Parts: sequence; structure tokens; C-alpha cells
Amino acid sequence: MLMIRLARVGARKQPYYRVVVIEKDRARNGRSVEVVGTYNPRTSPASVELKLERIEYWKGKGAQPSDRVAKLLRSGPSSAGHSPAPKKGAEESTDASTAA
Repeated sequence: MLMIRLARVGARKQPYYRVVVIEKDRARNGRSVEVVGTYNPRTSPASVELKLERIEYWKGKGAQPSDRVAKLLRSGPSSAGHSPAPKKGAEESTDASTAA
């Protein structure tokens, strides 16, 4: 059975994770079938980049996401590989300079 889960690749006290498709019985950082994304909890807000097409492909083949990966998927496409929207104050200053 295949799983979609996190594999830790960061240094000591600096976690960084890859979202991988891997056989369920393999070790956490064992050889994976495919890397389908990354997750960095150290940034503010945490950065998540996912290849949603590949994840859907593997789910179609029977891969089950882990609890943590399922939570990352539920967080929506707004956090999946997209930068956060600019702050409201930045938009106003841009509009004011354009109008002047």
C-alpha cells in the first residue's frame, strides 16, 4: 500500500519536510516513489508547496494521505504553492501613487 506522508530533511532543530509518496512499510526517510511537495514550518506563515495534480493521480492509484498531509491538503489551494496576498496598507499606498 502507498502512503502520502512527510519525510524530514532539515538539519538538527531546523525542520524542513518533503511530501512524498512512499510504501507504507518503509522507514520515514526511506526511498520514496515520488516527491510531490514541500512543507517548511519555520517560515511565518508556514510555506506549503504541493503538486496537486500528482497528489490526485496517486490518490487515484490508492495512495492514502497521512493525517498531517490530509490537514495540509484541507488548508486549501491558497497555501499550496502560492505567496500570501499583499497587506492592505501596501495596496492603498500603491493606489495613491498611481492616482497622483
